[in-house]
Amino acid sequence: MGKNRWTALASRATTGVQQRVLSRLGLAREKRVGRSLRLSLSLLALLPLSLLPKTSLQHLLARSAPLFTTVARPNSTTTTATTAAPAAPRTGTSGRSIDPTGRLIRDPSHPQSQSQFHQVQHPSRSPSLLSDSGSRIERKSPGPFLHLVEQYLDLVLAPWIINFALPRFPLLPFSLCPYTMASPAYSTSSASSSSSDFSTPRSNSPSSSSRIASSASRASQSSISSSKRMSISSSRRISSANPMSAVDITTIEEAMRMANLDTLRGYAQNHYSEVKQYATTDYISENQALGYQVLNEPLWNKGLSFTPEQRVSKNLTGLIPHVMEDGSKQLERALKMIRTRQTGIDKYLYLSTIKSQNADLFYRLLMDHGKEMMPLVYTPTIGDVCLQYSTIYTRPEALYISIKQRKSIQTILRNWPYPNPEICVVTDGSRILGLGDLGVNGVGIPIGKLALYTAAAGIHPSKTLPIVLDCGTANETNLKDPLYLGMRTKRPSVAEQQEFMDEFMEAVAEVYPDMVVQFEDFESEKAFNYLERYRNTHKCFNDDIQGTGAVVLAGYISAANLSGVPIDEQRLVFMGAGSAGVGVAKQLVEYYTKRGLSEQAAKDKFWLVDTKGLVTKDRGDKLAEHKKYFARTDNNGHQFRTLEQVIEYVKPSALVGLTATFGVFTESVIRALKASVDAGGLGRRPILFPLSNPLTKAECTFEQAVNWTDGTALFASGSPFSNYTVKTGDSTITYYPNQGNNVYVFPGIGLGAILAKASRVTDNMIYTSAASLAASLNADEIHKGLIYPRIERVREASIIVAREVMKAARRDGVSMLPESKWLEWEEWGDAALNKYIKAHVYDPTL
Repeated sequence: MGKNRWTALASRATTGVQQRVLSRLGLAREKRVGRSLRLSLSLLALLPLSLLPKTSLQHLLARSAPLFTTVARPNSTTTTATTAAPAAPRTGTSGRSIDPTGRLIRDPSHPQSQSQFHQVQHPSRSPSLLSDSGSRIERKSPGPFLHLVEQYLDLVLAPWIINFALPRFPLLPFSLCPYTMASPAYSTSSASSSSSDFSTPRSNSPSSSSRIASSASRASQSSISSSKRMSISSSRRISSANPMSAVDITTIEEAMRMANLDTLRGYAQNHYSEVKQYATTDYISENQALGYQVLNEPLWNKGLSFTPEQRVSKNLTGLIPHVMEDGSKQLERALKMIRTRQTGIDKYLYLSTIKSQNADLFYRLLMDHGKEMMPLVYTPTIGDVCLQYSTIYTRPEALYISIKQRKSIQTILRNWPYPNPEICVVTDGSRILGLGDLGVNGVGIPIGKLALYTAAAGIHPSKTLPIVLDCGTANETNLKDPLYLGMRTKRPSVAEQQEFMDEFMEAVAEVYPDMVVQFEDFESEKAFNYLERYRNTHKCFNDDIQGTGAVVLAGYISAANLSGVPIDEQRLVFMGAGSAGVGVAKQLVEYYTKRGLSEQAAKDKFWLVDTKGLVTKDRGDKLAEHKKYFARTDNNGHQFRTLEQVIEYVKPSALVGLTATFGVFTESVIRALKASVDAGGLGRRPILFPLSNPLTKAECTFEQAVNWTDGTALFASGSPFSNYTVKTGDSTITYYPNQGNNVYVFPGIGLGAILAKASRVTDNMIYTSAASLAASLNADEIHKGLIYPRIERVREASIIVAREVMKAARRDGVSMLPESKWLEWEEWGDAALNKYIKAHVYDPTL
């Protein structure tokens, strides 16, 4: 089709769109609508055509050809073909007639048609167009295709401009128009129903009509209030001189790029196929590996520690520098490089590089310099890593299982290069630390967690398996990020996610029946549901619920012994009633029941507070299932909406924070806690546990806790704080913070379950991990007022925890070890069991 035909079609479409859009916006009769506005609408009308594939555009143009017919110019020898005489036309009241073929006829004698008829016949305004060959193009019968075009303008293009383009493209010169654009929202039942069938990043966006109204109102107010407002005539002159001045091409390109990110738009979301692999991956053994096969495998690469004999036998001569270093020199180089990095992310990336090249060096760093390195591998740095994971990604470190491949989970599990993993950490990224739904970016948590399993408990790195389940994300930032590595779609229903999880757990039991599964960072409802659903049939536990509960219980046992508050006077307020908060509270209930209280009496010691205030059964809202266990019934109809009100009402001896909200423990809150404890008698100390991770989410800082309690608080946090020194006259006092880090318990729980060959992880095993951790403090730590071992002793503490967890598994009848083993240990005691554990842990040498 020639250029002029395309011009005619485009003109026809854009003119129609202009009138429809302006009519819907209430501007059809507004004379002040300038040329720039109409030009902008024309460009928006053509934008959907530019998004069509070339073949579709050609097809559309071909379909439009019947709208036109070519006739000869007056001085041409070519004439149009004659047609049969039409039947009598139907005449309307407007002076127009329609013949049986659909051609529109105007009657010059009719008064309403006179001016129109003469205007059409004016040579400068003729409806005929010149084709590429010089002949005229006259309008033919509109036919059914023109009817489709009319429907397209009414039902598709005009709503698209109003509901999508106008709110997103700041190219319309509303700031030049001193009127308020108010219009009814455009919607049709068909449009709303069809949009719900697709899974797109925009499926849950707010009403576009409200966005139009608000943006137009702001533009109008800004225009009216401006003392230097440009006149309409000025804007017209500018637009006339440069018609494209109101068009922001960058914004159009950005909107088109964002639309292209929605790769799942229009596809069915409930059909899944199975991946069929036709070959198996053959891996060579360490003994067979030579040259770069050795250097490219981090578990075999020793860096510059290869001996001359190893360099010859492994064909490494010339592949590494001609120097041999011992382990201390490699550690020195690595530490120097890490300490010269300026940010936690940079240090993490350098450590990750070491891990990908030399696993022994990486884990030696973590084991020998845990206090410095563990915060870089896990909290608080891992929070920033997860936020930027799709950007800083360089290589795979986990299994990425998409719900789209749910029929191929066993195949994916078998693709893991290291045989028979013993423990996995799995997440769906729906609640990462205190950062919310990060989708597949949450895979940094399993990777970091398993590094701590190795560093703290000595589980061999080849026996660990990080997994992320990709079900989409509700995070709009990720959905709009062109570098995001996960599925660019909203999460499916909870029921469908449950089915996916069932299939995953069944596949794990089939492929790796001896592997312990640790759930990590699932949103609260799913976390409790999955734990209850699988705990009696699979080898699994949830660190957010059980691990956090155990480590807080261990700290609380030590703190309660130092607080001076009798057990019958202890009352605890929890700020935060999510999965972690409820899980911790339930662990502490067990602490009281083991000391002779009934379950109800123990439960009555806890008051849980969420964003709506004290959790009560008569609060008027629908409580989540996991909150009902601790919902109070003794409030006599009174509702306490703030934390200050709750503390004034309860007079607690301990305050625990799991809100992921920085600064929620204000000075007034902490001083009220101290006052309630001091009222009970002399020598009593308040227990204050702001446990949220990372540091930016901590409910208060260590310095604030010391200052606002006059140094009496028994403090534990989720992330590490530095020592705090206070000068009083000529003397100084140094206060030592405690970090209630899950790394004190989950590595020992995992190691104990693996070595005991436990068929499941029991509640008694979890409680025992807490009690054994509290008992692992040495004399120096107790003297300094610590309630957890120093982080440098975490490996020693993990061995103690693992030993006691194994013994608890034996008592609960879930250990599958041979009876002869237990008879031997029962004869020789902890010394023999400790020796067995240490013989099975990874201790890298350089």
